[in-house]
Amino acid sequence: TVDTSSIGTYTLTYSATDASVNTSTATRTVNVVDTTAPTIIITGDNPLTVELGDTYVELGASSQDASDPDITDTASGTVDTSTVGTYFITYSATDASGNTGSAVRTVNVVDTTAPVFTSSATFSAVENQTSVGTVTASDLQTVTFTVSGTELEITSGGVLSFVTAPDFETKTTYTA
Repeated sequence: TVDTSSIGTYTLTYSATDASVNTSTATRTVNVVDTTAPTIIITGDNPLTVELGDTYVELGASSQDASDPDITDTASGTVDTSTVGTYFITYSATDASGNTGSAVRTVNVVDTTAPVFTSSATFSAVENQTSVGTVTASDLQTVTFTVSGTELEITSGGVLSFVTAPDFETKTTYTA
C-alpha cells in the first residue's frame, strides 16, 4: 500500500493468473514527494507602524509545514526608526524537501509628533529696528519655519524680523 501522508518510495507488486494457472507479475514504484512550500504566519500587525525615534520590536513569524514539523523560519531586513520611510522584513522557511515559503512584513516609520517651540511666545521689538529675535523649536527631524502675514519674515534658521522697520507712532501692534 501507499501512504500518501508519508514521504517515501513505495513498491507495489501486481500479479495476474489465468485459467491455466499461468502467472505474471509486474512492479510499480510510487514516489510520494513534498512539493508544497511551508506557510509563514506573520505575528502581529502587517503593515506595522512605528513612530519616528521609537524602538522597533520584531514580533517574528511562525512556519507550518505538513511534512516537516521541525521547520524554522528566518527573518531578514532592518528598520531604521531614526528615518521616516517604509521598510520590509522578509521571513522565509525551507522544509526538508527543499521547498521554500516566504512572507513580508511592511514597517512604516512615521512622524506624527509636532515640533515643540522652545523659544518665548512673545518678543519685544525696538522701534526702527527690523530684528525681532530667534524662534527655536525641537523635533527629531529638521524644522522648517514659516510665518503668516506680510509684516514679518523668518529665515530657515528661525531668525524673525520685520519686513520694514516698525514705527510705533503709527502702529503699536504687529501679529504674525
